[in-house]
Amino acid sequence: MTQKIVVDFGLCEANGVCMGIIPEVFDLDEDDYLHVLQEDVTPENEEQVREAVRQCPRQAIAIEDA
Repeated sequence: MTQKIVVDFGLCEANGVCMGIIPEVFDLDEDDYLHVLQEDVTPENEEQVREAVRQCPRQAIAIEDA
């Protein structure tokens, strides 16, 4: 089953914790707006994505079944 990264942009403060954990997936632009560069959770990125979910100060990141 495919899993996807979902961000609640209403909660997100764009503090960059997730980008610090896995910059291949999360990016902040010059306006401090968070972008999900790769929304699929893969075996290669799953551990780091789950860590980003755990460490998000606003709990704005989730993993959902697609």
